[in-house]
Amino acid sequence: MPESTRNSRKENNRIPPEVTRALYVRNIPFNITTEEMYDIFGRYGGIRQVRMGCNKTTKGTAYVVYDDIRDAKEAVDHLSGFNVGNRYLIVTYHNPAQMTKKIDLNKKEEELAKLQEKYGVSTKDK
Repeated sequence: MPESTRNSRKENNRIPPEVTRALYVRNIPFNITTEEMYDIFGRYGGIRQVRMGCNKTTKGTAYVVYDDIRDAKEAVDHLSGFNVGNRYLIVTYHNPAQMTKKIDLNKKEEELAKLQEKYGVSTKDK
């Protein structure tokens, strides 16, 4: 086998650092079942877990965890923009660092609101 072919195959086997086994899925139809999620995402490999959002703020979202990282990559590549129930799925890799940043921002906003209330400061125009 020529060396150039061998090198290109090595490069194709590399997985980008942002790829994880856990996927975050948004824009899911509210009436979809967990079994249907297993059917859709199971086409790309073995699934360890599917967790569907069930309260007001998480409905329409889910986490899908694959057994193998390559299966997760295949699912993202093929299911991002996939039409399910007249909705286009948004499939991304779960990024805990990004979620932590959102939580920190919410905490800071709460602290700011408490301080504004404590000192009688209002940001509304009078």
